[in-house]
Amino acid sequence: MAEVNAGTLAEMLDERQHLLEIALWMFGSAETADRIVQETYRRWYTLGDEERSGIAVPRAWLTRVAGGICLEVLAAAASAHAPVDVPRRGSAAAPGAPVRRPEPIGPAGHQVRSRPAMLARHDRVARRFAAACATGDAAALRAVLTAEAMVVSDGGGKLRAAVRPTCGADAVARFVTALLAGQPGTEVAVASVNGRTGLALRRAGQAVAVVSLSVAGTKVTAVWIVLNPDKLQRWHRP
Repeated sequence: MAEVNAGTLAEMLDERQHLLEIALWMFGSAETADRIVQETYRRWYTLGDEERSGIAVPRAWLTRVAGGICLEVLAAAASAHAPVDVPRRGSAAAPGAPVRRPEPIGPAGHQVRSRPAMLARHDRVARRFAAACATGDAAALRAVLTAEAMVVSDGGGKLRAAVRPTCGADAVARFVTALLAGQPGTEVAVASVNGRTGLALRRAGQAVAVVSLSVAGTKVTAVWIVLNPDKLQRWHRP
């Protein structure tokens, strides 16, 4: 996973939880902690590619930055005698931010109204993809991907997802296998995503990823992975 560098989905979630715990320890407010973590990742994505690749231990860098933001917040609040607010550096839209796709989740952005035969074909292909993800079978994943397949992930700047799409069947299979497949304690379930068959991944009932697919014939041409916690709330189970 050349772009992610955070390892598996579980490791990415653990990294985000680690940063949240730092901010919660400092302020005791979940809302403030979330804003601090969001600003931490925003600063990560503001870095250029060379700067990011030169950081040997991204988690250590993120921890240091999160701690620094906490100190900035405390200093600002103390000097102004004002409610806590999280300072932002640079422009609101950081260059190099991860690909963001509009709500609702799905490559088309609207409910898909296809003929029943097309939906049935999509369903068969998506279930093959889901089965390969559930077992961590990279060869089976490659078999269901077109040679030019791509994967796009959207962390919404709230965890360290890939900055740009990954292309090619081999690269996509490696990416998906490392990120989604064979995660202990993670349920991979087939789900309806914008009217077509996709995947929902959950840990302890909490959605951690939703996957939609673009299909041509009997192959997957694109994999769209939503990791942004804000967009996953409606997928949680009680």
